[in-house]
Amino acid sequence: MARNKYITLVSSIIRYNLKIIFAGKFFWFLLAAFAFFAFFMFQLAWNREEINEGSIYSLLMFPCLLLIFYPVVFGIQNDEDNRILEIIFGIPNYRYKVWGVRMLMVYVANYFIILLFAYMARLLLYPVNVFEMAAQLIFPMLFFGNLAFMFSTITRSGNGTAVIMIVLGLLFFIFMNAADFLSTSLWNVFLNPFTLPTNVHPVIWQSTILESRLFLATAAIIFLLIGLLNLQKREKFV
Repeated sequence: MARNKYITLVSSIIRYNLKIIFAGKFFWFLLAAFAFFAFFMFQLAWNREEINEGSIYSLLMFPCLLLIFYPVVFGIQNDEDNRILEIIFGIPNYRYKVWGVRMLMVYVANYFIILLFAYMARLLLYPVNVFEMAAQLIFPMLFFGNLAFMFSTITRSGNGTAVIMIVLGLLFFIFMNAADFLSTSLWNVFLNPFTLPTNVHPVIWQSTILESRLFLATAAIIFLLIGLLNLQKREKFV
């Protein structure tokens, strides 16, 4: 009986947090992600461009980042707007019990959405491995998601964090594409692991991909820890 009560309690907590995380404008971000995905997929087919795993990865990158944008950037502001931020801060070890679990749920939910998008691309465009594709997209999702979370704990404003992330995203994109030596570097946060450069040996390329994923994962962990530590400064939020 105790076990059933525990399962019921956990499921209720998960449902409650999912309502908070994905409530409000998330549906419109999901709709926009699908619209962009469908539009670019149509463009690839209409222009009869060469379609491979690399082009599918690039096709899914923008929807992937758009899906993570709202729940992470506006999460703290939504808590404040709903007048539950001070209540949450009353929970011991707030950073682990609330936002740690929320971030996990955000990434798991978005992972399954990306799986669905990848499966649609597999049916309509190219027979990719949907699990491998989604697994590779998790790394930039973690990097940008945790970076946005860190800035949201600093600015404490969804709109302020949104501006910072849009500017940083554009700078990353422009700089990585403008510098040829960075386009195939492990420091390129938009590195496409499914596109083998013509002037790079496959063994070296596999090593670069591994180092790139380690870099993104390490940076994501650092951003998350900084954000969680910032949440301990209660006086800044209430």
